[in-house]
Amino acid sequence: MPATNSLRTMIDHRQPTAHSVQFGVGEDWLQGRTCYGGLISALAVIAMRDRVGADWPADMGLRALQTSFVGPVSPGPMSIAVQALRQGRNVCQVMAQVRQADAVAAVLLGVFSADRESSLQPRVPQRPPPRREAEHLPAPPDRPAGAPVFLQHFDMRWADGPPPYTGGEGWTTSIHMRLKPAEAAALGSETQLLLLADLSPTPVIGQLRRPAANSSVSWALELRPVPPGPPDGWWRADNESLMVAGGYVNHAARLWAPSGHLAAFGSQVVAVFA
Repeated sequence: MPATNSLRTMIDHRQPTAHSVQFGVGEDWLQGRTCYGGLISALAVIAMRDRVGADWPADMGLRALQTSFVGPVSPGPMSIAVQALRQGRNVCQVMAQVRQADAVAAVLLGVFSADRESSLQPRVPQRPPPRREAEHLPAPPDRPAGAPVFLQHFDMRWADGPPPYTGGEGWTTSIHMRLKPAEAAALGSETQLLLLADLSPTPVIGQLRRPAANSSVSWALELRPVPPGPPDGWWRADNESLMVAGGYVNHAARLWAPSGHLAAFGSQVVAVFA
């Protein structure tokens, strides 16, 4: 399968088989020597829904996703094998294995569930007000020096905390973000969420004064369905480098939808080569 550049084309041209789905990934999604992890996870969830989700009710949403990035994914053909581990009345657990050139590149476990009746008192976190709204922040250069290629698909505005490699201080950042509106308009909110949830660099990167390679080793997401917003709406990620030791960072994030609803909690182990 040839590589494609447009994300919508990449999704539309996928090729399902009996137990897997094949995608062609374009060079414009590179992050160093591998493709952007948020893209890999988003395509894996699409493959999960293709292979086992055809009979799910409309309200069966992705509630948790665990991703282990095993090896690099290069531009070109990529195969995602899918296996349903258990299908219950309200919860389905699905495993996906991303393979390229006969090697495992990532392993994912997705948990999908529908809402159930509950007597529990709801508790919904409220989005803290940002220090600065996205519309009041200057746009950075399209691709700052040393920035990964895949960032051309996104808009980002730093509301708080040090941008990467600026020699700043602090362990937290607040970042407004969105897919380029032309691409976002063709995608559902679940795919947008997965693409954006892995976008924020861990804040400690802002303390460095020169670019350094860094990559996610593992990534865990807990999600809630959110009301769809305008395609050009700004999401916001609040991030913290919780612990930094031995060349690894324990990273935590909250992702807020344009509507102000909390869309996901995230945690990662990030390797930083500095």
